[in-house]
Amino acid sequence: MQPITLPTPLVSVDWLAAHLDHPDLVILDAHMAPPGSAAPSEAAQQIPGARRFDFDGRIKAPDTLLPHMLPAPELFSREVQALGIQQRSLIVVYDRIGLFSAPRAWWMFRAMGHTQVAVLDGGLPAWQAAGHATTTAADYRGAAGDFVASQQPGLFCDADTVHAALLSGRRPVVDARSSERFAGLAAEPRAGLRSGHMPGALNLPFAMLQQAGHMKPVAELQQQFAALLGSQTAPIFSCGSGVTACILALGAELAGYDQLTVYDGSWSEWGADPARPVVTAPGSAQAD
Repeated sequence: MQPITLPTPLVSVDWLAAHLDHPDLVILDAHMAPPGSAAPSEAAQQIPGARRFDFDGRIKAPDTLLPHMLPAPELFSREVQALGIQQRSLIVVYDRIGLFSAPRAWWMFRAMGHTQVAVLDGGLPAWQAAGHATTTAADYRGAAGDFVASQQPGLFCDADTVHAALLSGRRPVVDARSSERFAGLAAEPRAGLRSGHMPGALNLPFAMLQQAGHMKPVAELQQQFAALLGSQTAPIFSCGSGVTACILALGAELAGYDQLTVYDGSWSEWGADPARPVVTAPGSAQAD
């Protein structure tokens, strides 16, 4: 069979359906339920042949209370080898909402040195809407893979890097949470977090990059990022816990930006740390 390549970091249902049986293609179900909603059912429907990539419960750093932090390369390698991931694999990740958690898996693979990975635009709902078959989710029982992770510097960062960027103004920090949460007008879905945002951060709610569960066209993404960032480059993206920040990273890459970074701890870390400054909009509950 002829080799294939991923056309962009975002592939369509039609592209996936046309290449579904290619031996180098691996499809990963990277679904994570939004905070406060029901956990995903492991008996749910999936795209035929998909393998479960559980970054919320399994493929994560084990030594932190912060949710789904990027694991060490050794743990990542072990877990994805168990899913049959090869060095040569072309990976397409999707979720069961449309475009919510899959970009997190995409960015994790990128951070671990695997560049042949893309997100399925519209996810499982788009696959089903196109009339394609699904199967009941089942554990992967195939051969182990040979992928060895090599963590790439700069794709994820910590709170100190974000703080330095905010103080210097050399890199914009963009928050993917809703405008209400950003302003401190809505409570955080995770307990123990202050309301508000980092001083100097910009707000681009991840839903603004989407339309009916799909990413907006590239031209619209370019307009949105240009209006927000102006001449600024190398943005750092944050959100509630490092998941929807990756939607902004995907949108920015599609729009032609590079030197992109995701703040892994995001508001789950910043909002819980009383040493980190927080501001709110006038008239909102004051952060302490």
